[in-house]
Amino acid sequence: MLVHPVTVPGSGTRSWTVLGDDDVPVVPVDRFLAYLTDIGRSPNTVKAYAFDLKNYWEFISFRGLDWREARLEDVGEFVAWLQLPPAGRAGEVAVLPSAAAEVTAATVNRKLAAVSAFYAHQARNGAEVGDLLAAWRAGGRGGWKPFLHHIGKGKPYRGRVISLKAPQKLPRILTAAEAQAILDACTRLRDRFFFALLYESGMFSAGHPLLRKLISAFAQLRG
Repeated sequence: MLVHPVTVPGSGTRSWTVLGDDDVPVVPVDRFLAYLTDIGRSPNTVKAYAFDLKNYWEFISFRGLDWREARLEDVGEFVAWLQLPPAGRAGEVAVLPSAAAEVTAATVNRKLAAVSAFYAHQARNGAEVGDLLAAWRAGGRGGWKPFLHHIGKGKPYRGRVISLKAPQKLPRILTAAEAQAILDACTRLRDRFFFALLYESGMFSAGHPLLRKLISAFAQLRG
């Protein structure tokens, strides 16, 4: 299977599709990707969805499944399959349980989100897909509530029921020398105060959006 770029006739918009082993677009995937393009999703987003759905189609093809008849148990196997090395996915070698996962939990969850969105789109358009990645749940106390939940209070809502726990990435904290270098570069007491306040309050991390904005603004003022 292959992810291939396409150009939408008339508008010239760049999009993506998934070709099967016969070099013909996989129709349900192609329609979903075209829908994403039509509603203004960026080409990079459509491309990411295309690769995620390509993986899913490879899995169901390997298992001999019809995409309309897949169930949550099959999706669970898809999660395990994603974490195998390429040779293991193809069934060419046996993979030991101690082998490292091929992809991260965050990547698996992104692919599950793509597959879930695909099936939700198919269901909205009348496809008989059954209860796949979504299940009816009653909104309870302390949980996430959808927008305008109060209008239909007590009614069930759809939510993805399969996901992996992804480890949180901690931001890199600037070293004392790096922080001091920024403070020494300040020519105004006001600027030095702001950066010192950030440092003392624990917000002086290399990836903090506020710090990036302040440094950018500071550089423009000095320029």
